Amino acid sequence: MEVLSSRVLLRPKDPARSRRFYADMLGLAVYREFGPADQPGVVFFLGQGFLEVSGHSDAEAGPGMSLWLQVRDVAGEAERLRQAGVSVLREARMEPWGLIELWIADPDGNRIVLVQVPPDHPLRRDSR
Repeated sequence: MEVLSSRVLLRPKDPARSRRFYADMLGLAVYREFGPADQPGVVFFLGQGFLEVSGHSDAEAGPGMSLWLQVRDVAGEAERLRQAGVSVLREARMEPWGLIELWIADPDGNRIVLVQVPPDHPLRRDSR
């Protein structure tokens, strides 16, 4: 299989609320919009990938699914998001694998892991 593009599909309970969360609270840039102007599907940039927020679902958040987003400054994002009223599920901390992680939730309870890669972490340097 040759994968040419990919995106995560999110079918929220309240699409307008979720679009506002990802656009306004997280500040994700819009790649494209489609569908009716009053209820568009929106595709957001996620670094090297995309997040599509479209459609509707009454299903609960998937407990085994997390959105992993690398940011430059977890502490700064934690403060900004807390002031904006975003639910913090777990405060930022250094994980045993050497990454700093903060867990938050979107309006439907989907877990979002904000990750900071320290300068001395192996992910920053190819040791081959």
